[in-house]
Amino acid sequence: FFKYVERRKKKEPIAYIIGYKDFWKNRFYVNKKVLIPRPDTETLVEETLKYIPRNRSIRIMDFGTGSGCILLSILSERKKCFGVGIDISKHAINIAKYNAKIQQLENRSKFLNVDIDKIYTGKYDFIVSNPPYINKNKIKYLEEDVKLFEPNLALDGGIDGISVIELLIKKSSKLLKKKGRMIL
Repeated sequence: FFKYVERRKKKEPIAYIIGYKDFWKNRFYVNKKVLIPRPDTETLVEETLKYIPRNRSIRIMDFGTGSGCILLSILSERKKCFGVGIDISKHAINIAKYNAKIQQLENRSKFLNVDIDKIYTGKYDFIVSNPPYINKNKIKYLEEDVKLFEPNLALDGGIDGISVIELLIKKSSKLLKKKGRMIL
């Protein structure tokens, strides 16, 4: 207990100290290699579910999947869907795979350690993402528990804060099926 208190006094986020974060209706394993899932990110799950009928089988891609919380939460609600999560962090992919295993979603999910620029195949009904969107120069002004502990890779949206978003939109136009949707 006192070791945990000491870690928290140094501003380490509680989710990293205890090793998990509840998100949507599930518990996700997290560590310093992935962004901690935030309640406002649940809006992406909620919005996506509005467009997916329960009985439809669709393909979903999650860019920058991190812990896999967005994709796995959607898959847990839509039993006929399949999803692919990609991330440039190998550590994040390992965590997402572990979360898929503990939630028994391994057979309907696939996680790939790949850069967005290296994806050329596949067509998806939905692309979801909570991409990095913080201006590179403003990261230093974030709260200490974020800037000191959470992965910079998951925060840094480039010099203008929208570099990753622009790349994602451009790439998505090639990966979405006709009438497909992108939710950011």
